[in-house]
Amino acid sequence: MKNFITTSPDILMGKPFVVGTRISVELILEKLAAGETIEQLLDSYPRLTQASIQAALAFAADAIKADVIYPILAEA
Repeated sequence: MKNFITTSPDILMGKPFVVGTRISVELILEKLAAGETIEQLLDSYPRLTQASIQAALAFAADAIKADVIYPILAEA
């Protein structure tokens, strides 16, 4: 994962992104959550690879494991 995902305060306001691109982990997660397939992501973003998408997912999973409470707000 460390070979694929990095951060820099000068790129994307410090958000984690795929090395060698300006494609954020956030964007990958949003696209997948919206129903896009991995194949569609690879077609839309040629600099992504299957491995970099898997690394983004692993990064997100590790981030959720942190000792942080995430409140879930009820819809109005």
